Amino acid sequence: MKYELVIGLETHVELSTDSKLFCSCGGHSSPKEPNDCVCPACCGMPGMLPVTNKHAIELAVKAGFMLNCKINQYTTFDKKSYYYPDLPASYQTTQWFNPICVDGSVEIGDRTIGIKQIHLEEDAGKLVHDDATNTSFVDYNRTSVPLIEIVSRPDFRSSDEVITYLKKLKSSLQFAGISECEEGAMRCDVNISVRPEGSEEFGVRAEIKNMNSLSEIKDAIEFEKVRHVDALERHTEILQQETRRWDETKRRTFPMRNKETAADYRYFPDPNLMPIVIDDEWLEAIRASMPATAEEQSLRYTEMGIPEKEAMVLASDRKLSDTFDAVVALGRAPKSVASWILTECMGNMKRLELDELKIDSAKLARIIELVDTNEITRPAGKKILSAVFESDVDVDKYCEENGLNVKVDEGFILTTVQRIVAENPDAVANYKSGKTKAMQALFGLIMRELKGTGDPVVIRDLLQKELDK
Repeated sequence: MKYELVIGLETHVELSTDSKLFCSCGGHSSPKEPNDCVCPACCGMPGMLPVTNKHAIELAVKAGFMLNCKINQYTTFDKKSYYYPDLPASYQTTQWFNPICVDGSVEIGDRTIGIKQIHLEEDAGKLVHDDATNTSFVDYNRTSVPLIEIVSRPDFRSSDEVITYLKKLKSSLQFAGISECEEGAMRCDVNISVRPEGSEEFGVRAEIKNMNSLSEIKDAIEFEKVRHVDALERHTEILQQETRRWDETKRRTFPMRNKETAADYRYFPDPNLMPIVIDDEWLEAIRASMPATAEEQSLRYTEMGIPEKEAMVLASDRKLSDTFDAVVALGRAPKSVASWILTECMGNMKRLELDELKIDSAKLARIIELVDTNEITRPAGKKILSAVFESDVDVDKYCEENGLNVKVDEGFILTTVQRIVAENPDAVANYKSGKTKAMQALFGLIMRELKGTGDPVVIRDLLQKELDK
């Protein structure tokens, strides 16, 4: 029998706010040491009244706009009661009865993924386990950091669709300035079941908690698919609705506990928090502050003369896009800037992700200017760029100290070419016998002799003419 995979996602995203959801302690990026960003309000001391962070409301609304949701202009907070050591108040403040956004959608290829709701809630703390001493520590820095939970419909039918969705979600959230989506700021609970192909009934559901790596999410889904099918076809186990965890070492999931129901959490309205009323004026102000989408940015770049594929890469990440825009704003030609970012900058980043690009836009603009105005060669510009990546050097000072701003005239290049050819008769003979790599070896010797100050095109042309004699 053929089986169909049915997946729904609950994606928790930490919002880019300067303070927590209900107090003035710093937000996600503030803490440096365990428990150094905690106050009586966010660590659950009795008698401390919460005050809602207005910016968190605005970011949640932006996420709703981005995901084509209906915005609930009357929204409330509720208590979700459960005990766990990283939850100091023994309840989590969330939204159950009146979530801030509902009924949205995301397009991935020719598929539409429904968004059931987006709701605001506070994050829990973090438990740190020390197996050597058999002890556990709790860090409350993350407690009450504002989250949005984006709850999808069970519309995914493969792990590839899940990964495509999460990549698009991450890019869009970063572009809108809603979340950094880094360092655990985007975590996912994966709800998964299987059913006979063509059936309308859902199978027994398992939830895999707290996943933050795309590759691990994909592997966990594939493992669960096999486990569920084996249970149905080979009766290897009796499936239960439960919460499971993914073991990265053993590459499999393990049961944690039976899946809770809404009744287990005893939801009720939080009497300490007033309802939030988003009037039409405030709603339109938030809508007006929405930045361009990645698709709109890509279209703008193609109108600037950037090839479509390059434009899509530049628009795929907020840092790439911001760097491109900043360097172009400093007077550099868009095509030249795109070339430098997508070739030379990416080359220096090696195995880093695109969104980890960190370079001073003014320094990159200066390097491009020196090359485009023929004050230095492109190899010299690449050398300066590498130094900027490694130690953030001053461009003009580094250029002068290393003699990279010395332009070599064609007569001197020809003399150097003739000397290198005369000094390497074996390489010349190899070239004449058909070993074309010998020419590249000679070219390298000439470039080394000129220390990158000669124009590679001129050098290659003169070398070719000298070898053809």
